[in-house]
Amino acid sequence: MMLVDCLVDGVLASVAAVGFAAISRPTKRIAVMAGLLAATGHMSRFLLLQANMGIASASLCAGLIISFCSMPIARRCHTPAEMFVFPALLPMIPGMFAYKAILATLQFLNTAGTPQGQAVLVSVVYNGLTAFFIMCALAIGAILPLLLFHREAPLGRTLHKLSQGGGAD
Repeated sequence: MMLVDCLVDGVLASVAAVGFAAISRPTKRIAVMAGLLAATGHMSRFLLLQANMGIASASLCAGLIISFCSMPIARRCHTPAEMFVFPALLPMIPGMFAYKAILATLQFLNTAGTPQGQAVLVSVVYNGLTAFFIMCALAIGAILPLLLFHREAPLGRTLHKLSQGGGAD
């Protein structure tokens, strides 16, 4: 049953990513690759969550997987990796946590100064911080490999020279 849930999660993330990618009018190949990366990332996050990893940590790992997988695809398709990475990450945006934080904030405005207000404030802080940390984890996971290992990045240039048989400067 967990395998079916994982596959359904991946398919739904893929559909969402292709929809988000459609905004920039990509080629079919780019849209399909973004969908595959979204499915891979979302399924990996799903499996990590099932293994009792925290949602922010699982999102960081999923972002790293998407970013690392996008680099060879981008090279092969002669397209910037960002064209695949950002649509693939969008289905993992923590909309429900952000929604709950805003809703609790509005409830807090009506219950401030009461005992019920303190419980609502806990919900504001929990959901707001969870949404924030998931967003940070996704951004770091997506950008870090691109900054470190892209051919034009200093580390990427060194690795490229080493892979070509030349020494580092």
